[in-house]
Amino acid sequence: MSFIRAATLARSAAASTRLYSTEAATVKKSKLPIYLFGATLASAGAYQYFTYENKAEEVKPKKVLTSPLDPKDFIDLTLKKVEPYNHNTSKFVFDLGDGKASLLPIASCVLIKTDDFKDAKGKPMARPYTPISASDLEGELTFIIKKYETGNVSKYIHSLQPGDKLAIKGPMPKWPWKMNEFDEVGLIGGGTGIAPLYQVLQHALADQTNKTKFKLIFANVTEADILLREEFDTMKKKYPNTFDVVYVLDKPPANWNGPSGFVSADLIKRHIAPPSLGEKVKVFVCGPPPQVASLAGKKDGPRQGELNGVLKELGYTTDQIYKF
Repeated sequence: MSFIRAATLARSAAASTRLYSTEAATVKKSKLPIYLFGATLASAGAYQYFTYENKAEEVKPKKVLTSPLDPKDFIDLTLKKVEPYNHNTSKFVFDLGDGKASLLPIASCVLIKTDDFKDAKGKPMARPYTPISASDLEGELTFIIKKYETGNVSKYIHSLQPGDKLAIKGPMPKWPWKMNEFDEVGLIGGGTGIAPLYQVLQHALADQTNKTKFKLIFANVTEADILLREEFDTMKKKYPNTFDVVYVLDKPPANWNGPSGFVSADLIKRHIAPPSLGEKVKVFVCGPPPQVASLAGKKDGPRQGELNGVLKELGYTTDQIYKF
């Protein structure tokens, strides 16, 4: 509404009031100040309306990000900072640059290569790692990596200092996640095998269209070994209707209230949706090879391998299980 039109409406209102007034003709007190005040309010309202409309039209378009990663060739990324997490694990944050993001599909990983160590064929060692930073996070790529005394690649990464470079290739696609494909998703993780499961949860729970219910069983040796605990506890508070987590410890402290020991059939039956749900349930498993083998059978290299172990005994089928 324009200023002129607002003022005109105010004058019309004043004229109508005079036409239908029942006051005695002898009362001559002017109402002009009231009418002018009304016109001023109408004009101010019109100004605020157009100001709001203009601000709405000034919303900046979403920034277009690109990925520096290459699925065919290794590229060197510079280590930005190292954040110690516990006694043997740290977060390693790599610089992607302005306007850049990993844009990794969910779920996928990357290969990390080191020229300092060679495999049996004399080639540089390369190992798969899943970032914990969001796929669309601008400027950074973050990993949480445990140092294994028998793991040459992990030891090499832990020797890096800010400013050093690391060769990375990807993405290497894993499970092609689709929103709301399943009613229930169970996730069973152990140690640093939690990263792929965290990648799925971080992506799916943040999507406002999500209706899938997730239940995570996360097994570790000690309480200090629980990685990303703060993040999972935050997820549980933020998404109470679609996410829950159960921590399992092999060596619990005296005041531990959660389950202890290995991930058993009884524990899975209590917390993971049953196989009777058919195609509406999926169980993701990731952890140390012995744990994966006991729960779902050994992987055959990069292939899934035959389904065995506890999950098969409980009646789950090959189509219901995915081993990262």
